[in-house]
Amino acid sequence: MAKKETKNSEVDYELLENPEVIASRLERGENFVRQNSKIFGGILIAVVIAIAGILFLQINKQNQNEKGQEEMFQAVYYFEQDQTDLALNGDGSNAGFLKIAEKYSGTDAANLSNFYIGSIYLSEGQFEKAVDHLKKFSASDYFVQAKAYSLLGDAYLELGNTKEAISAYKKAASERENKFFTPRYLNKLAVAYEEAGDNANAIKTYETIEEKYFESYEFTNARKHKARLEGLASK
Repeated sequence: MAKKETKNSEVDYELLENPEVIASRLERGENFVRQNSKIFGGILIAVVIAIAGILFLQINKQNQNEKGQEEMFQAVYYFEQDQTDLALNGDGSNAGFLKIAEKYSGTDAANLSNFYIGSIYLSEGQFEKAVDHLKKFSASDYFVQAKAYSLLGDAYLELGNTKEAISAYKKAASERENKFFTPRYLNKLAVAYEEAGDNANAIKTYETIEEKYFESYEFTNARKHKARLEGLASK
């Protein structure tokens, strides 16, 4: 063992202290780089192009989003004034949500436009279109996201698709549970269960409102419908 350690020490010493050995190693490395310069050059160019492309897309997307947000101002005003046709299609001078969603696709402005479009179509009874646009929407704000799930559930329920309505209402109710909105979404979930003929889960859902949200507006309604369904089950 002692001889082996001595030999290794000598090799290490030669590498660290002998200039000829170091020069030889460096020369081999330089030769390798020279022989493969085209490959290294191609890789470097590809990396630079990729980075430049990513930066361009990010900057362009940000600029597009800012333009889209500016154009949304008038459409939001029309929406708040319940002038839904102008909100959707614009007024000839200002773009509506439909145009903004198409023109600025992939931006936050387009994303939010889809929420407004879905809400308008739902209020007008155009449930399939409402579903199409609400499915495209997503938000980090859990209150807004829960509202979008609830609206999506409403559209599915109107279309008679109780399975998807139940799924959407479950998402709405589980999106950061709170005493203000969760009981409302649970009430809708219970109605969807009943529409689907699943009275057992409807009763459980009403029971959840009764036990956890007794201060809510939905509490009295939940007790009444729970008792009604339990009466039907006992017959």
